[in-house]
Amino acid sequence: MNQTSTSSATLADRLGAHFSRFQWSDLGADTRKAVKRLLLDYIGVAVSGSQTESGKVAREFAAVTGGHAEATLIGGVGRVPAMQAAFANAISSHSVELDDIDVLALFHFSPPVYSAALATAEQKGASGKDLLTALAAGCEMMERLSKAANNSLRNRGFHTTPTCGVFGATVAAALLQKLPADKIVSALGLAGASSSGLMEMYGPSMQKRFNPGPTARNGVTAATIAGLGFTGASTIFEGERGFLAAFTDKNDPGQLVAGLDRPYQLDIEFKPYSCARPIHNAIDCALDIRRKHSPDLNRVRSIEMARHPEWAHYHQNKRPRTYHEAQVSLPYSVAVALTDGQALFAQYNDARLQEPMLLRLSDLVEIKPDATLPRGVSCRMTMTMEDGTQHVSQVDYPKGSIQNAMDDDELRAKFDSLVHPVLGAGRATEIAAMVQGIEDVADIGQLMQLTSKPAAR
Repeated sequence: MNQTSTSSATLADRLGAHFSRFQWSDLGADTRKAVKRLLLDYIGVAVSGSQTESGKVAREFAAVTGGHAEATLIGGVGRVPAMQAAFANAISSHSVELDDIDVLALFHFSPPVYSAALATAEQKGASGKDLLTALAAGCEMMERLSKAANNSLRNRGFHTTPTCGVFGATVAAALLQKLPADKIVSALGLAGASSSGLMEMYGPSMQKRFNPGPTARNGVTAATIAGLGFTGASTIFEGERGFLAAFTDKNDPGQLVAGLDRPYQLDIEFKPYSCARPIHNAIDCALDIRRKHSPDLNRVRSIEMARHPEWAHYHQNKRPRTYHEAQVSLPYSVAVALTDGQALFAQYNDARLQEPMLLRLSDLVEIKPDATLPRGVSCRMTMTMEDGTQHVSQVDYPKGSIQNAMDDDELRAKFDSLVHPVLGAGRATEIAAMVQGIEDVADIGQLMQLTSKPAAR
């Protein structure tokens, strides 16, 4: 049982009380807009990701395990238990590297939080307002914990999206299940028991795609079993063997509860390129030089990419063996941006990895740490031509960031490009229209039905 009193409230106690009071009417206009914009983006990315090899395997796994038909497999056929839908949809939404990102490029909100919330909302017949409220709460919980734990958590080899995301998924599911404060506290404790995810995920395998799957499922599980009366540790965050002690060397517990009496500033950024977010600055540098100078790529002598020391030692692989590796390769991404003028999912496929020009340009990219750059993800690219001419571009805020945002038309174009090939233009229009008016939708099942393929006759 939770052994607490009002005079010795734990961090989880305070968060449980905070989230139990969440109401649609309390959400600011900026937060409502942010979570709704992300809903459209999430569905588009998940629909596309569901057709990848990792997405197909995840959907097949969810289907063959059987159980009650409660929630939709995005981009698939039929319905499965809510926990399994959360699992498969989270993997799908992380399978094309186009999912959202936080401002520090440390984690993705939507694979754990949105996957858990949509599955639970469909299971419970929740309304659009209930869904958006739960999404805002789940994203806030996830970001609060990341702020308390990073950069130490990441630097110790833990993947922020699953380790912190399970708490966001749990809060979102708990609100949709209408759990009281004490049961939210227990659910948070149980989420901590299943928090996991390692950065040992970069390579030719599908490992990175997997991480959000158990996270979303475990969030639904933690909320559901807590709702049935299973109790969890209220000291899960600050306890001697709690989350912060286990996952970090340095932390700031106060970030978990800072400003609980004030509206939370929720900043969600979007991806225009199909690769790891910290690489986007480098891609923007390459596209800027390509647009301004149209360099003859056969006459490039060297490409130096200055990166802030926080990220300089990541994403250095010059010879990716699969598109999974290519999506976390800065040299390949710069090369394909220079040749194609784009870095969408079509640019990341196994057939292109041995193209002579891409190999040549990738080999030319040298990454150098530069502590004078203003942000962790900042990049400065210097392209030197055979005649000594240099082209330089520095990007501190990549396209899709708060400071260099994708507008609604750009997000819609991204959504259409992802959904049209899978579900068709007509279905894409229906989904977008329903998301636009999601506050007036009485049952989220109406939306989720549109995200699946018709059953074969």
